[in-house]
Amino acid sequence: MCRKVTSRLIQHLTKISALRLQYPGQSYCKILSYTKNTICTKPRRSAVNKNPETRRFHGSVTPLKVLGIETSCDDTGAAIVDEDRNVLGEALNSQTQVHVQHGGIIPTVAQDLHKINIEDVVTEALEKANMTIKDVDAIATTVKPGMGLSLRIGLEYGKKLVRESGKPFIPIHHMEAHALTVRLIEKVDFPYLVFLLSGGHCLLAVVRDVEDFLLLGTTLDDAPGDVYDKVARKLNLKLVPECHGLSGGAAVELLAQKGDPTAFEFPHIRTQHRDCNFSFVGIRTFVERLIEMEEEKFGIKDGSILPNVSDVCASFQYCVLRQLAKRLQVALLYCEIKSLLPVENKMLVLSGGVASNMFIRQGLSKLCRQHSCHVVCPPPRLCTDNGVMIAWNGVEKFSRGLGVVSDFESVRFQPKSPLGVDMILDVQSSYIKPNKVNLLDKHAE
Repeated sequence: MCRKVTSRLIQHLTKISALRLQYPGQSYCKILSYTKNTICTKPRRSAVNKNPETRRFHGSVTPLKVLGIETSCDDTGAAIVDEDRNVLGEALNSQTQVHVQHGGIIPTVAQDLHKINIEDVVTEALEKANMTIKDVDAIATTVKPGMGLSLRIGLEYGKKLVRESGKPFIPIHHMEAHALTVRLIEKVDFPYLVFLLSGGHCLLAVVRDVEDFLLLGTTLDDAPGDVYDKVARKLNLKLVPECHGLSGGAAVELLAQKGDPTAFEFPHIRTQHRDCNFSFVGIRTFVERLIEMEEEKFGIKDGSILPNVSDVCASFQYCVLRQLAKRLQVALLYCEIKSLLPVENKMLVLSGGVASNMFIRQGLSKLCRQHSCHVVCPPPRLCTDNGVMIAWNGVEKFSRGLGVVSDFESVRFQPKSPLGVDMILDVQSSYIKPNKVNLLDKHAE
């Protein structure tokens, strides 16, 4: 036992020395607060679920606080979150209205709006927290993946704050942040399965720790949120009064509530593939052709709305759910075979903007009940892009002594970045055939 303590003491003192060299302007007590781990225990996976007071080094009298900055796509977000799971201040500038008018996200427009709004958003978050940049312990910023022009703005502003304040800098992987957000609001222990559904991503992964992910499947082409937006544009849903101001995905979901999901027979996608990968380009092509045929049938000109638009939306949405459910079932069966999830208290976390769609959420929840898997979803405001999830990811990393870069100036943004260890080929080689599932209480798929 003495040898173990001595070894950890040496590691601890070495870490302090390195941090003093990295942050020469900081006080000794502040350097101690950066270590966050005691000299007698290793960081445990469950550490963030313990009483924070038992985890703080005696040199730190307050919970650590991290400023998070998010600009990976079309929303400018900032927040300050502490290790006691308190959101001290947050601000978000949504670009939805602008992009709805353009019929979709234009990267250069998104970049310009980030540039215009980022300082005000960060300032507002700090003011709501009654803090200045000097009061936070670290700065976390999304650097991957996402739209390059948007990521650049957040990264450059984050670096600017680091230069001015001397605070530690924590680069954040956008999808990792989405996967871990649920731990801010609920007690969710590792490991668990996460299903990330958004306008830019669609993936299934096992989350084993803060920086430990197993990628089971991802989209091979379009993302579901992007297809929702394109279908909404093809249907001219922005001209529907009740859809005014809504994003494409929200408009499709709203109108689908009035439609019949079995009105049109959509194709089954990738039925011969025994994996967790997704493809949405075929669905998009089919629904675009369907809309054109229905417009011709009803003599609809450009700019008019189909009389059966709700049925089209409902049938399209059901087709998307059907594919998501089948891939999720393969993932659940794979995790059972490989013993990747606990037998008791098996958990799926749904996150990302598309996870806010109640039809999708209810259908996937129904499937999970058949596999004795509990479904947890962050609240809708935390499913879409926001600064809170970035700050919380920074907290989880920083409290464990992870993620801080020694040379923040060398950090570059990465539009494409895989998540975790790629297990896709292993899933394919397992050749798991999904069972028929009942998603509509009408018939099995």
